[in-house]
Amino acid sequence: MINALPPELPPHLLREAVQRALAEDLGQSGDITAQATLRPQAIATARINARDPGTVAGLELARLAFAEVDPSITFETKLSDGDALTAGLTIAEIRGPARAVMTAERTALNFLMHLSAIATHTARFTAAIGAHPARVTCTRKTTPGLRALEKYAVRCGGGSSHRMSLADAILIKDNHIAVCGSVKAALERAYAFAGHLTAVEIEVDTLEQFAEALDAGARIVLLDNMSLTELRDAVALNAGRATLEASGNVDLDTVSDIAATGVDYISTSKITMAAGTLDIGMDINIEGDTL
Repeated sequence: MINALPPELPPHLLREAVQRALAEDLGQSGDITAQATLRPQAIATARINARDPGTVAGLELARLAFAEVDPSITFETKLSDGDALTAGLTIAEIRGPARAVMTAERTALNFLMHLSAIATHTARFTAAIGAHPARVTCTRKTTPGLRALEKYAVRCGGGSSHRMSLADAILIKDNHIAVCGSVKAALERAYAFAGHLTAVEIEVDTLEQFAEALDAGARIVLLDNMSLTELRDAVALNAGRATLEASGNVDLDTVSDIAATGVDYISTSKITMAAGTLDIGMDINIEGDTL
């Protein structure tokens, strides 16, 4: 198997995300606490440290947070996104005007803690799958406005990304099938509409629907909330014809057994929606703030 190259996000998306976050945090008066307590000439040296083990993601967002507040701040990374963290490990070293460093701290840490948690949780699912060829993939259940960043973090943790938006691919779900009248009719409409580069996936929840989908020429099928026995039967019936994705009842306790059935992908919202935060902090020293 060829290892995937590291993921990247377009710079303008990163800048826009950081600028929105800073605008939210700074309001119309800026950091009045830093202005009240730190002299303009004070210089800060700081380290961003992991306080929990995990997988890091969001370093460029953290760097941009400091750079947007003051371009003179230096931000030296010690790791790359996707690298493993141990408690106490230094992630980055920072030096610059103390007011600006303090102002950017929370925005930088928010991105790092959130995205690193998603990468960490995804890495747990990937590790649980073990040697099975199945890959864990995220869904569209993401924080509004942060989807591109969260899906990037999933890739940093070794997962894969489902469609980015409703415009990326056709995913026929149970309500679409109900409106069309049958699995076959829904697929026929989808293939008639789709361009040759547009993927079409159909969701089924019974083996009877699955057989109908295969007979109708389905190339990607989502097996929704099926038991392990049903998943194994579907893999056998499929005989390699379609790409199979399992979804529903996926957690760290079940993902290995699901992967063992032979499906190609396992989708779950838990890697984005239940990741929590990873404890990452900044330790700072101030120079030049004497009376």
